[in-house]
This record gives sequence, structure tokens and C-alpha cells, in this order.
Amino acid sequence: MAFKGLLLDLEGVLHQGDEPIPGAAAALRELQAAGLAIRYLTNTTTRPRRAIAARLQALSFVIEADEVFSPPAAAARLLADLGAKRIHLAAAPELAEDLADFEIVGEDEVDAVVVGDLYKDFTWDRLNGLFQRLAAGAVLVALHKNRVSRREAGISLDLGPFVAALEYAAGVEARVVGKPAKDFFDLALGSLGLAPREVLMVGDDIEADIGGALAAGLAAVQVKTGKYRPQDDAHPSITPTGRIETIADLSDWLAGLTG
Repeated sequence: MAFKGLLLDLEGVLHQGDEPIPGAAAALRELQAAGLAIRYLTNTTTRPRRAIAARLQALSFVIEADEVFSPPAAAARLLADLGAKRIHLAAAPELAEDLADFEIVGEDEVDAVVVGDLYKDFTWDRLNGLFQRLAAGAVLVALHKNRVSRREAGISLDLGPFVAALEYAAGVEARVVGKPAKDFFDLALGSLGLAPREVLMVGDDIEADIGGALAAGLAAVQVKTGKYRPQDDAHPSITPTGRIETIADLSDWLAGLTG
């Protein structure tokens, strides 16, 4: 079928660090010119939506902040639904911009602990402090639970292993708001006004992007850039709708569906 909308991952699909994926900016302009409604789903937890859009604009991508769906924005909705007032933010301080409706506190009693990617700041002291808040009854909200990410040294630990450690120690289950959570995909679909069968997800992460999208009822194409690894081809439970070398090949792949 012909898709009416696209959900695109950012890091590893449109760019890698501060460098665009070759041909990605031109590919995005072509997709936009074709009339496809596009939203951008990222598990980035180091920048607010405004800064994410600004960074991509500086890389020559035509993207608006309200088209970006990030875990902090989803967390704000969840926290409001939970009736949370006071939170501890264990993530980049800049994310407070997307959580402006809540009181962000340090050592005091809190309703929820919001955990993002602290990278090398995931020390024993920091993790133990988070554990103490959870043991006192705070809800654990994880901005995502990815196993790995691509860092300067290559594929490395991401946020997920530290969330799992906190869950195990405190005997709680995190409320995960980023990919692959179905609610995260539903949030983006709602803004498009499209049904899952009308939208294609394009990502590099076999579990968070591809597995999450398929579980939410979308088709999903994996690019062989970013976090893609050859062993993804033999994943025991996740089979993408298709695979392409890079986002630059997406228009041709879509044309092949109707050609």
C-alpha cells in the first residue's frame, strides 16, 4: 500500500553525531515534497525538543520543534496523568524545559524519579541516591530503556542497563516512555491523525525502532547505518518490513511498493 505518513528516527538515520548521513537532507526534502506527513521520534534524552530541532536545522534539515517527539515530552504527559507534582530529574538539566509544569527538586521527597542518559555520571553514588528515592516510594520513569547506543568508542552501554539495575534493586517496574513503548508511537500517530497501517517507521535500532513499531501495528524499515549490526539480520523475533542501506534509498523503496 502507499503510506501517508512517516515516523523517522534521528540519530543514526538522518545524522550521526554532528555529521548528516550522506544524502539524508536531500532524501528528506524529496519525501516532504511527495506530500508525506512526517514526525520525528527520538530517544535522545540530552536535549529538549527545541534544541533537537535547532541542531537538525543547522545540519540543513527542514524540521520544526513541534514535529519532534522525544521522551521528555511523553514523560510530561505521563507525570500529569499520575498526578505527580514534585520530581527528581536524573538527566541533562536542559530537559527541565520540557518538564516545566513540575517542581524539580534535589534531595527532598519526590513523587517520581525521571531517569535519562547520564552517560559517565552513572556512578555508584548517583545510582544509590536514585535507589533511595525509589525505596521511599517514588515512581520510576525511564525516558527510554535502550540496551546500547553508538558513542565515540562505538556501540556502548545506553540507559537501559542502568534502569534495569534500579528496577532490580528497588523491586519496582519502570514506566518507560520512549521507544519501544506503544504509547510513544501512539502519541506521534495521534498528531498525524493517521492509523498505524497508514504509517511507516524508519529506524536503525532493531528493538526500539523496528520492534516497537511492529508491535504498535506499523510497518518498519531498518537502515544499515547508526546502530545497525549484521546480527540484526538474524534477530530471533523481529523481522523488519524491509531493509535499506541508508535513508537516501527510502524513496526508491517506497516506489517499489507501488511500481
